Amino acid sequence: MNSDAYIVDSIIRSRKAVRVFRPDAVSKENVIAILDVARTAPSNSNTQPWRVHVLGGEVKRQFSDALARAHADETHPPLQHMPEPLPDSFRSRQEDFGMRYYGALGIDKSDVDARSRATGRNFDFFGAPVGMIFTIDACLKKHSWLDYGLFLQTVMIAARSRGLHTCPQVSFARYQSVIANQLALEPGHEVVCGMSLGYADEDSVVNRLQIPRESVDGFARFAGLDE
Repeated sequence: MNSDAYIVDSIIRSRKAVRVFRPDAVSKENVIAILDVARTAPSNSNTQPWRVHVLGGEVKRQFSDALARAHADETHPPLQHMPEPLPDSFRSRQEDFGMRYYGALGIDKSDVDARSRATGRNFDFFGAPVGMIFTIDACLKKHSWLDYGLFLQTVMIAARSRGLHTCPQVSFARYQSVIANQLALEPGHEVVCGMSLGYADEDSVVNRLQIPRESVDGFARFAGLDE
C-alpha cells in the first residue's frame, strides 16, 4: 500500500459517529474549508442538490431550544425512517446497535423516558460547537438523495482530515415544520439530516463504542475478476 492510500484509508476508518463533544470552538474558516472540499463531490448531471445551514453560538442555542420544545411535545408525529416490518437482517443490526449504545449510557431497553432524553441530545448537537442542517428540494428523486449521501460522506472525511469529528443525525427530519420556520427554508425544501461538528470528548464511553461491520465477503459478490 502506498503512503497516500494509507493516509486516506486511515482517515476514513477513523470516522465515527461522535455523541459527546468538547466545547472547543471550531473556526468559520475551518467549516468553509470543509465545505469547499465537499462541494467537489459528484452529482448526477452536476445538479449539486445540497443546501447547508451552518449554526453556531446564540443562533444554534435558540435553534436547539426550539427543537427541544418540539421533542418534549408527545403529540408530535414520530419519524418513520425505517420500513415496518424491517427485514430481519437489518433489524438484528439495528437492535445490536441499540443494545450497545443505550448500554454504554446505562439505559435499560424498557426505560422509555431515559431513551427519549438520550434522543433529545441530538437537538443540542451533542454539545458540539457547530451544527449543520442539510436540506434538499423535495421535487428531486432518489438519485439526487444518493448524490447527497456522497456529499455528506465527503463532509465527514474532510472534517476528519482536520482533526474534527462529526455525527450525522436523521432525527432532525422529524421536525421539518419547526426547522423550516427557524431557518426560513426555501419553499419546497425538505430536511435531509443534521450533523454535529467539533472535537470529540475521547474520555466518553459512548465515543469509544466499537460498532461491528459486515465483512466484504458478506455483502459483495465477485464475477470475472482474477483471483
